[in-house]
Amino acid sequence: MEANAQQTAATLQTAAAAAPTAQPTMIDKVVDGLAQYSMQILAAIVILVVGLWLAKKIKACFVSALNKKEVDPTLIGFFSSTLHGGLVLFIVIAAIGKLGVQTTSFVAVIGAAGLAVGLALQGSLSNFASGVLLILFKPFKVGDFIKAGGEAGVVVEVGILTTEMKTPDNIKIILPNSAIMGGSITNVSAHPTRRVDMVVGVSYGDDLNKAKQIMEDLLAADERVLKDPAPTVAVSNLGDSSVDFVVRPWVNSADYWAVKFDFTQAVKEKFDAEGVSIPFPQRDVHLFQESAS
Repeated sequence: MEANAQQTAATLQTAAAAAPTAQPTMIDKVVDGLAQYSMQILAAIVILVVGLWLAKKIKACFVSALNKKEVDPTLIGFFSSTLHGGLVLFIVIAAIGKLGVQTTSFVAVIGAAGLAVGLALQGSLSNFASGVLLILFKPFKVGDFIKAGGEAGVVVEVGILTTEMKTPDNIKIILPNSAIMGGSITNVSAHPTRRVDMVVGVSYGDDLNKAKQIMEDLLAADERVLKDPAPTVAVSNLGDSSVDFVVRPWVNSADYWAVKFDFTQAVKEKFDAEGVSIPFPQRDVHLFQESAS
């Protein structure tokens, strides 16, 4: 009996050893993974949550500082969005790295993508840099009449990449900012006053003092002409057909063209009434009689 019991026990041990081991299920693997990496996952979540909160606070402080410096709202929005996006990207990479994932490849891919985008957008980046300079240094503002990039018109909008202008005949022009910054900029509206430069010619046979007095009286009678600086009326050139006067009154910028047009008409009418002539272009022809040989 004892021998039979020992033989039975040995048979059971052999059968137990030969039985297949139960494989862990997916749930068991997840539980084991969570137990093993729980601290790393928790740390990554903390980095993500706290980091996003700090990024939001840093963005708000940055915007507040730029507003105190009275930076253009267009630049404030762009710079703050760029800063926030960079911070969020850094936080996400840090959280992924905390989980044990190698982030070197991520950084390399991001750097390569940035280089590729920069090369593809060279023209746009040039326009962007020029737009930032235009907004920061403000060589002109909306409403100014400027000459830049081979065009002339009133500035309607200054954007990050382009500047919109409107010509005097109401044509819309959109200029790349690099074209504006790449050449000279003439801001006609930069100062509140302007000098009107005109040339009036009279005949050589007319009384120059009389002609000068007529023009001075016309300027004195026009309330739009400023008294200081005083207008200039002086002989500037002895031309082929006329004695030329320069007429240079100072006016408010808004009155520039009206004064120029009105004076041109008034001086012609006054000269006609006073017998002062404005000569046509002319030449003297001299004939010589050659003697017979």
